[in-house]
Amino acid sequence: MHVLISFSACAIRSSVVALVAAVVAACARPAPTPAAAPPLSVDSGRIAIAPPRMPADWVDSVLASLSLREKAAQMVWPTVFGDYSPSDSPQWEQLRRLIEEERVGGFTVSVGSPVEIAVKLDAMQRASRVPLLIGADFEFGAGYRARGGWFLPNGIDLGGAVVFPPQMALGATGDTALAYEQGRVTAVEGRALGVHVAYAPILDVNNNPANPVINTRSYGEDPALAARLGAAFVRGLQEHGMIATGKHFPGHGDTEVNSHLALPVVGVTRARLDSVELVPFRASVAAGVGAIMTFHGAMPALDSSGVPGTLSRRVLGDLLRGELHFEGVVISDAMDMRGVLDKYGAVEAAIRAVEAGADVLIQPVDVRQTIDAVVQGVSTGRYDEARIDASVRRLLEAKRRVGLDRRRSVPIDSVRFVVGDSDHVAVARTVAERSITLVRDSLKQLPLSRLPRSRRVLSITLARRTDLAAGGTFDAELRRHFSSVRSEFVNADAPANAEWERLLRAAGSANVVVVSSYVSHAWNATSAEAPREFANFVEALVRARRRPIVVSFGNPYLLQQISGVPAYLIGWSGIGVSQRAAARALLGANAITGRLPIRIPPGTSIGAGLIRAVDSASARASGVRR
Repeated sequence: MHVLISFSACAIRSSVVALVAAVVAACARPAPTPAAAPPLSVDSGRIAIAPPRMPADWVDSVLASLSLREKAAQMVWPTVFGDYSPSDSPQWEQLRRLIEEERVGGFTVSVGSPVEIAVKLDAMQRASRVPLLIGADFEFGAGYRARGGWFLPNGIDLGGAVVFPPQMALGATGDTALAYEQGRVTAVEGRALGVHVAYAPILDVNNNPANPVINTRSYGEDPALAARLGAAFVRGLQEHGMIATGKHFPGHGDTEVNSHLALPVVGVTRARLDSVELVPFRASVAAGVGAIMTFHGAMPALDSSGVPGTLSRRVLGDLLRGELHFEGVVISDAMDMRGVLDKYGAVEAAIRAVEAGADVLIQPVDVRQTIDAVVQGVSTGRYDEARIDASVRRLLEAKRRVGLDRRRSVPIDSVRFVVGDSDHVAVARTVAERSITLVRDSLKQLPLSRLPRSRRVLSITLARRTDLAAGGTFDAELRRHFSSVRSEFVNADAPANAEWERLLRAAGSANVVVVSSYVSHAWNATSAEAPREFANFVEALVRARRRPIVVSFGNPYLLQQISGVPAYLIGWSGIGVSQRAAARALLGANAITGRLPIRIPPGTSIGAGLIRAVDSASARASGVRR
């Protein structure tokens, strides 16, 4: 039986630049009008979001043509999978109803292959009376959502858009130029797919190691670093035609509660918020970020009523619009999360979000019910129709600025010339290589390439069974130097004690023991910690003097659970480029230059990291090549 499983969360070569620039120019160029500026400008392959045009005739005419309910529908964005849906399937019929009958204003597109996403979005645009504004969680590049999945049992990676290491890897590089490049690549690939709004960057300052949901999605713990990298990403993204979304305002970093599952409370002072949480948001607003996503958590220092930020007029109105002078689009976090549902329910939460100042409600529990709730807010006097008009005008202006008033179709034939381009992959590879961080090497075991090829290596991978890629690229790279690499996989969701005992015995006959953990945060998790049995196993290896080298491809705070380990390397992510970069770092084929953008209590500070140069002689002798 063959199974297809889908999963979620450099400059273009000159020949491709010419093609893409021509396509974009054709799509974006307005009809000749002496006084009108184009919504998108092309300059050496760069697509820049143009400033608002006055007068905005298209915006005014569309707004005037909408009924109150149609205007409310512009503010409600359901989620759609980027999968294949035949035209007579129940899935497409449901989607058609949302577009043609409910007349929603946009969608959040989730996982699918690049071509299927592009084809589906093109069909959706053709079905809609008013062009749809499409958003996506492109936190780690377009490949964070637009991948083809795996074909089983053959284990074939079906490829897709470029996926980057998480933001904390960029934090480890400290390089704003790389942050800009990631934004650029994300925008170029995302727009080729028909997506206009990236729900990125994450501007949360991850200053709580126990945070179960942000973790490596953040640039780190230093608010100034997060501000610099976030603003650079915003510029890279928006100067190439996509709208950036800073999230989760006013800050989801200092929490130990997952807002998908319950309501977090950040009980710090306003002075602390000003000096930490708000710093990256202020910088991105100054950089012109086009959208802000809200936080489903309470901050008593900002609103003593205990209401989550998404539903707070003091947070979205007084602070974001008033103090920070943000004039872009305010997007709620998913409205099906328990952080807003548990106390208020879907209808009241929707009304309160609009009251507070939200322009878009994403991923509602029920689309029709949510549209009716927005209308109900007007009919019951909670706000007037002018409040709705203000949000819809912002959304129509955003649609005009990305060129949807002139062309909404997605050029399918150009997808494969842009998405997954090798120069784009090179940017992701550079981020991965520059991010590798060596926190500890107390026994001076690295680089491993100084050892003879005949040394026996035991490589143990701890990952969830659904993580099909875990360990594959890493072990393959180790085999380029060592002739004997034994690969073992342990299911993190069901680690059996007998399995650990077997692996402890196997370690006794190995010359090198490398233990890799791919366990990280997850949207439905309450903790990002590795299983206790795993920590016990590593401690047993240390006691048995097997000198384990631990590589964290998931939660970087793993060192807290295994404080006695002699060698600890952080790869930040289990994607292929990160696995390869970590293995090459261990072998001395790549330099190690990453610096911790976080503290790892109790004793590892921000900026820590051992620097290792390339071991040229060892790399040449091993036959390891770039």
